[in-house]
Amino acid sequence: MRTLAVYIAMTFLRRVVTLSRSSKFGRYLEARCARYAFGTIQAFIALLVLLSLVDPLRAFAANPDLETALTGSRKRIERLDYRVTGRLTRVEGNGTRTSYKFAAKAHWFPDGLRLLCEIAGPASAKTSLLLHMSVNGHVTIEAVLPGETAASVLPFERWNDRLVGTDFSYEDMVESWFFWKNQELLAPERCGARDCFVLKSMSSAQDRTYYDSVTSWIDRGIFFPVHVVKTLRGTGGQKEFIYYGLRQTDGVWSASRVEANLQGKPGSSMLVIERGSGRAKLGLKDFDISQSSAQGKKVK
Repeated sequence: MRTLAVYIAMTFLRRVVTLSRSSKFGRYLEARCARYAFGTIQAFIALLVLLSLVDPLRAFAANPDLETALTGSRKRIERLDYRVTGRLTRVEGNGTRTSYKFAAKAHWFPDGLRLLCEIAGPASAKTSLLLHMSVNGHVTIEAVLPGETAASVLPFERWNDRLVGTDFSYEDMVESWFFWKNQELLAPERCGARDCFVLKSMSSAQDRTYYDSVTSWIDRGIFFPVHVVKTLRGTGGQKEFIYYGLRQTDGVWSASRVEANLQGKPGSSMLVIERGSGRAKLGLKDFDISQSSAQGKKVK
């Protein structure tokens, strides 16, 4: 599109110059041609500015594999409607384990994804989180933390905190990076027996995240990540996620276990899914965090 704009503008300018040099035209017409030339230059500059603002997704047409990987990953998330239960475990460098009960449910609504998860610690302290990701990847988080009685918005400054002491942070609960605007497809690779797209997602100043970039190894057939490496802003430190036991339940692909670790630091954390439904038929009423917190008090 930019090449076509340049060609049109330069062709017109050449014709203007030719007419202005012709002896058949007087000074008046030469002045008009000069004004037309100036106007064309202005229009040309405006066109380039407009093209620079076009949604980057249009550029994907030049790279069909990039469009395939990104569209497939987004559609997978946009079909989510599940309930799961399991456990979240922190494994120290010396092998000591601390486990928490984990329950979550998620559904994609017209305004984006909602995820409600509850984590119960060894001392029955409970953490409830409600994450909302818009269709543009904008994330908000509400939480009821241990010792609190009501939900409140979790400040962005806490998004990178360790969730109940594990290597998972609060923002790790959703795959927002697939909805960032800056996406690049790297050379394909194999992860074990799986052929993978390698997608590098880069955050911009408008993206609320603690990550500078996220590189995902995505199975080419099911568009589910096998391996993810997230690079932290500022420090350049990396967090690695490995997905094990990929399986299809109710027509939906998921991992039975996700392991997370901060590279260069001892220990790791594991999110294990023991049971669940991929077609939960959830509605907005299922994502009332205040009601969830109240039910937790009754159970206690």
